[in-house]
Amino acid sequence: MPASTSASSAAHHDTNAPMPPQRTRKVLVVNGPNLNLLGKREPEIYGHTTLADIEKTLGTQARARDVGLIFVQSNHEGELVEHIQHYGLLADSAEQVDAIIINPAAFTHTSVALRDALAATKKPFIEVHLSNVHSREPFRAHSYFSDIATAVICGCGHLGYEMALNYWLTHLYTD
Repeated sequence: MPASTSASSAAHHDTNAPMPPQRTRKVLVVNGPNLNLLGKREPEIYGHTTLADIEKTLGTQARARDVGLIFVQSNHEGELVEHIQHYGLLADSAEQVDAIIINPAAFTHTSVALRDALAATKKPFIEVHLSNVHSREPFRAHSYFSDIATAVICGCGHLGYEMALNYWLTHLYTD
């Protein structure tokens, strides 16, 4: 009789079924070149909100849901690649992020290296742009990221970051 009990239990609990991914409740927010100048550089295009203002607003939004944010900004492509690789793949699992929000800025149109780093992590990401890149110079309409991104948000100014974070908060963290 115990054999049939074991068989019955095995039928209800498949030990070979994949385990759901363990969430770290962390999101990486990556900002590319010249975004350190937000609020000063071409405010008629990018607005008066600074990067520090965006980080503060996102931090408040994330803390309300017990989610941590890791902010990185660099004018150097390789430095951004290293951060994405570290937090997306190489760090201990408890240090890794669940998702990424990225504004690649000018690297949008040039960086295969950033694209490859994002793809290597297998982490979902949302591409954000402050301005509507499709209403600007033609070269800005091409992105090396959009076709592998979960979503693309452009033209909403600083609110685009909040939209992206809200998406992750509602789609990754349902508790």
